[in-house]
Order: sequence, then C-alpha cells, then structure tokens
Amino acid sequence: MIALPPDVLSSFGDNLWHVFAVFLRVSALVSLLPAFGERSIPVRMKLGIAVAFTLIVSPAIPEFPAGSGLLDLTVLVWTEVLIGLALGIGLRLFVLAIQTAGSIAAQATSLSQILGGAAIEPVPAMGFFLTLASLTLAVLLGLHVRAAQFMIQSYTLFPVNTPLSAPDLSQWGVAQVSRSFGLAFALATPFVIASLVYNLALGVINRAMPQLMVAFVGAPAITFAGLFLLFAGAPLIQGVWSDALFAFLHDPLGNQP
Repeated sequence: MIALPPDVLSSFGDNLWHVFAVFLRVSALVSLLPAFGERSIPVRMKLGIAVAFTLIVSPAIPEFPAGSGLLDLTVLVWTEVLIGLALGIGLRLFVLAIQTAGSIAAQATSLSQILGGAAIEPVPAMGFFLTLASLTLAVLLGLHVRAAQFMIQSYTLFPVNTPLSAPDLSQWGVAQVSRSFGLAFALATPFVIASLVYNLALGVINRAMPQLMVAFVGAPAITFAGLFLLFAGAPLIQGVWSDALFAFLHDPLGNQP
C-alpha cells in the first residue's frame, strides 16, 4: 500500500472543504434558479446542474480556512444555504412576475379559463405561454453564463461564512417583492388598458341601446383584442422582463442607478 505524504492529504482535505462550501450555496441557488430550478425538472438533473455550476464556480473563489469542529460546520451550512436561498428567491421572483403578468392579462381579457391547467403551477394559458417563452429567451441569451458570473460575484458581496444581517435581509426582500409586483403590473398594462376601454365602450353602448345584448357582441371583440395584444406585445414584454432579470444578475443589491 502506498502511503501519501501528510501535505497531500491536508491539501486534499482543504480542497474538499472548499468545494463543499461552494456546493452548499450553489445548490440552494440552483434549486430556485429560473429555467434550471423549475418543478418540471427532475431532482437528479437539478443535482447534476448544481454539481456542474460548483465545478465552474469553485476555481474562481479564493481559498478560505477550513473549519475545525462541528460548530464551524453547522455555521457554514446554515450561512451558505441561507445566502443561496435568499439570492435564489430574488431570481425566482422574476418568474413570479411574468406569471402574475400573464394572470392579470388573462383576467382582463376574459381568457383566464382557457387551458388553465396546462402548466404544473395553476396559471392561465396566457401566463404559461409568457413564462415559457420568457424562460426560453433567457436561456438563449446566456442565462447559464450570467448565472455562473452571478454566483462568483455573490462571494464578493457575501464572503464565505459571513452571516446575513436580518434587518438588511428583510428590507432587501420587501424591496424585491415590491419590484416584482410592480414589474408584473407594468408588463400587463396594455391588457388592463384594453379591458378598461372595452368596459367603458360596453357601458356607453348599453346605455344607448338597452335592448342590445352587448355582452354577446363584445365577448368576441375582447377575446380578439387580447390575442392580438399577446401576439403584438409578447416580444416587448419578454424583452423588458429579460432586461430586468439580467440587471438583477449584474447588480442584485440595486446599488447602481
């Protein structure tokens, strides 16, 4: 049996500890990462994606001293997983934003009940279409590359084994949730305006001609208008959404104007 020198064993142990610490944060983030962390993706595939990102990120992270006991290991696990989950939730809110925008648009144009169960999550067909198209566009624009850069940048913002401040984390989380719903409503604004104009026109026609059943006349009109707005506005909606997502990946704390 060949005995390895003690320095080789020590170096191997330090490298293993380093990779393990990176895997904790990366795996927590990948579980919520748009496109790669969807519920439709098998758990084994998510684990493989997390391992692949770990192998990419770990060489770019500077070495840090290994823990010396169970307490150090426990603190490391909780800290790294919490940071990964916080950053992953910030990214997952963008998926929630496009789903909410699709739900608002479908409700406004009376298309919320058509193919409502097509996705794993109960969203209308319009929301499912916008979500799938937006995630596909993000992947085509290099989401995996931006995600790897985001993970590497996170170690500059939050060094290894550095606990997060609860007040700062709560303030940041509230700001991200607020921005998510604001983005959702902004994306669905054309559909809301079309619905408002449609209902005002229906009210005026109903007052002018009470005998006319305006609901039967207006239902095909609002359906056509909703489908036309989806066809014409989907590229713009996806462009605005992807720009907001990549801006967050570049600056998750929102420090830049």
